[in-house]
Amino acid sequence: MKILVVGASGMMGSKIVRELERAGQTVSGVSTSTGVDAYSGQGLRAALVDADVLIDVTNYGSFGDSNALGFFKQAGKNLLAAAKDAGIGHYLALSVVATDRLVENDYFRAKMVQENLIRASGLPHTIIRSAQFFEFFNGIIDLAADGNGFRLPPSLVRPIAADEASTLISRIMIGTPRNDIIEIAGPDPVQLDQLAREILTATEDPRSIAIDPTAPFFGVELAETTLLPRADALAGTLTFHDWLSRSMMAA
Repeated sequence: MKILVVGASGMMGSKIVRELERAGQTVSGVSTSTGVDAYSGQGLRAALVDADVLIDVTNYGSFGDSNALGFFKQAGKNLLAAAKDAGIGHYLALSVVATDRLVENDYFRAKMVQENLIRASGLPHTIIRSAQFFEFFNGIIDLAADGNGFRLPPSLVRPIAADEASTLISRIMIGTPRNDIIEIAGPDPVQLDQLAREILTATEDPRSIAIDPTAPFFGVELAETTLLPRADALAGTLTFHDWLSRSMMAA
């Protein structure tokens, strides 16, 4: 079985490639840096020759980027057309937990379009919605900066370490296409403000945190459970606290 990872130069793509290589799989990682451009379509068909599985971890911009829709729509069409022509037997795409509940945000609306294109393609597929990665939480919390502090809703999240996410994605890839959504997340729900306090304490940041149920996050007003995965989500075992402690010790 030959596996192609598109978007392999990013953090998650590179981790998935390494995880599959460790498992003895035949895997090739491509990205714009290797001459394969999902948005323009350049190099896609040549990269897919003899491939059985395509893992799409392409990404664009940030959670507030209004250009994401154009990227995911065009890249999705190119990838799906090339995958059909190549006879791909399993098309996997990485999405985000709560995408369907955050469509007021341009980025998540774009991810929803990407998911819909995959569902409508007729290809055997699995859409993997992941909770936010631990590694991105510094940047995510910065979105809530308000003057000399942070204003956060008391919403729950179940973030996951990128290493554990790549392991779960690799296991899902080996299985039969679900033609549905699978969700992956960390072991325990935790409030956003608690995560922020841990980060500020670890980095000796003196800024304050205010809890405000009306504070927007990703530009969207959240309920307590908006960002939580489904009850049947596959779960990692590493907590954010333990990951942060290890990361600070290794720094």
